[in-house]
Amino acid sequence: MDEKTARKLSLELMEIAEAAILTTIDYAGFPQTRAMLNLRRKEQYPGLVEVFAQHVEDFLIYFTTNTSSSKMEQIKKNPNVSVYYSKPRDWRGLMLGGKIEIVTSQEIKESLWQEGWEMYYPGGVSDQDYTILSLRPVSAKYYHQLNFARIDFTPEP
Repeated sequence: MDEKTARKLSLELMEIAEAAILTTIDYAGFPQTRAMLNLRRKEQYPGLVEVFAQHVEDFLIYFTTNTSSSKMEQIKKNPNVSVYYSKPRDWRGLMLGGKIEIVTSQEIKESLWQEGWEMYYPGGVSDQDYTILSLRPVSAKYYHQLNFARIDFTPEP
């Protein structure tokens, strides 16, 4: 499979996967994996389509999380993460890796905020426990049945 096809199919998978699986590294060096809301999922978050339309080339990922969660301490200590999207019935998967960052921009927090998230963050978009994480992958590997392709994110000179 060529890279152009892999990029197209990867972005499609990111838009339909029910969850994004995030893996961080704990204090003892062991992987910790959990399902996260897939904000790129068009069906669930149609209001965010325009946000991600600007990130077709770099595959930017945003996550929401509680500032008080254990993953935040893990990320502060070691920002190296892996994110996996899949559609198991089709034997499709996309693994992305890189350094995740804690977003401090109030503008980004507001642009991602969704009605109903008050159940997680009672104080709304200004809730101190509402945190945004971002990942600009440096590596990716797309799988489909027995085919795979690596995706290069190296900027052209």
